[in-house]
Amino acid sequence: MKKSTNKKLDGITRKNDFSRPNIILILADDMGYSDIGCFGGEIKTPNLDGMAETGIRMSQFYNTARCCPSRASLLTGLNPHQAGIGHMTNDYGFDGYRGYLNANSVTIAEVLSANGYRTQMSGKWHVGGEVDIQDRDSWSTAGEPGKPTPTQRGFQHYFGTLSGGGNYFNPRTLMKDESFIDSIDEDFYYTDEISNHAVEMIRDSAKEKRPFFSYIAYTAPHWPLHAREEDIGMYEGTYLKGWDEFRTARHESLKDNGVLSDEWEITARDVSAPPWESIEHKIWEAQRMAVYAAQVSSLDRGVGKIINELKNIDQLDNTLIIFLSDNGGCAEYLKPKSNSSDKLMFDYTLRDGTLPVMGNVVDLKPGSENTFQSYDLPWANVSNSPFRLYKHWLHEGGISAPCVIQWPKRIKGSAISHQPAQLMDLTATIFDAANTKYPKEYEGNVITPCEGESFLSIIDGTSWSKSTPLFWEHEGNCAIREGDWKLVRRFNQDWELYNLESDRTETVNLVSTERIRVERMAELWQKWANNSNVMDWPVNNYKMGAAPVQDSNVHGVG
Repeated sequence: MKKSTNKKLDGITRKNDFSRPNIILILADDMGYSDIGCFGGEIKTPNLDGMAETGIRMSQFYNTARCCPSRASLLTGLNPHQAGIGHMTNDYGFDGYRGYLNANSVTIAEVLSANGYRTQMSGKWHVGGEVDIQDRDSWSTAGEPGKPTPTQRGFQHYFGTLSGGGNYFNPRTLMKDESFIDSIDEDFYYTDEISNHAVEMIRDSAKEKRPFFSYIAYTAPHWPLHAREEDIGMYEGTYLKGWDEFRTARHESLKDNGVLSDEWEITARDVSAPPWESIEHKIWEAQRMAVYAAQVSSLDRGVGKIINELKNIDQLDNTLIIFLSDNGGCAEYLKPKSNSSDKLMFDYTLRDGTLPVMGNVVDLKPGSENTFQSYDLPWANVSNSPFRLYKHWLHEGGISAPCVIQWPKRIKGSAISHQPAQLMDLTATIFDAANTKYPKEYEGNVITPCEGESFLSIIDGTSWSKSTPLFWEHEGNCAIREGDWKLVRRFNQDWELYNLESDRTETVNLVSTERIRVERMAELWQKWANNSNVMDWPVNNYKMGAAPVQDSNVHGVG
């Protein structure tokens, strides 16, 4: 592998000709690789597409396949297990699986606030331990051991939810700074409110003579399928053509716009997705994808509001804006509620005193507040087109993120970077762009060194490549990428090997012809796992039922 000249953050303050930028980090939740327009999708996303027209698209940017680990890695610049969130927010009693950001990690907000930035967050937290949203009052809003809140981890201003998901019209654990919000307007829709509070925070930042860092973490388009009627109306009837046609169209668009190579064949339709022609409830199926698309469009509308506010305060040119998704499209099927005594955590009273109808009920139109549905595996197969598998798994469909970067003062024209990079590299790049020091100690705690490598040179239009392999582990799924080679396996299954230069869609398994390479890469992965708090799955004190089974027909919050 070519040796890179890049250096990890080493505590040295870097200086350049640019004043320190404002930084806006926008994270989508459960959005697939090819959903937005500039990454091949048919969903209307003019504002994200506009960012791509003047910025950089990273075609091989990777997340960690799941909500909590991705957020932990992005916020700290560490592998998620090093930050204490190797799985979700359950505490399994081991350092890598505590379920909350540990004291040996430091967040972007903590680093930047210590270096003169105003720090603010709007949206989903979900890195602060297990939240019982049925018993919200049991949570200390000021934080407590094992349950840090955003204001405890460096954010000076906060609006959002502590938990992983929920009703978009009536979310639980909704907070403003350190107080729960008990009443909301009749017109409340969470995606819009995340955007509105983000804009308000940016507007307030203009009153201070210092740069700001805004972390905007949407829950869209994570299930449930909830959207405003007018947004759903934009897609009425659109998806009656079926999932096969949209998978193919997205693949062709990605090739045409230069994001993907012409050499990479689209994967076959998932064996669990039936041919569209055989579907009985076509209108209901099309409506599910229409609501999902509406959720993405509402997120994009929020991005537009944010950009317009930057223009209003004359800060757009000197603002680094980064957009990405936390994992691939989600194939989870939400079973209709049974008559059993098991209570789903989201099955709480709505604003009118009724309960939602839980699960994918085929004779119930999705989208409204009293429904609670998901778009399911066949449409997730569209979201991740042309790749294999989904959220949870470490094949390309689970970890490939659409990533768009805009910085008008520094990026001169549209470009596509095909260099592989991970979340912790983005963290290092943010620190580098802000000319900040990464601490060796913070509040009396020794800090684990940042694992990322800054790719600021890509922003400046020069070459960059990561000097070390890329590693992943989630729920016993394992992967390593070294140069163009990727070794990957599903939980309790054999290793698979792919050459991503010729076959990024992972259609030709070369494991039988590259035994020596497989053994060497597997050893590298194991060495990384041993040094990164990774344990065999399930971990020893695994609580039965606390973690999702490796099956796309069950759901887990993240």
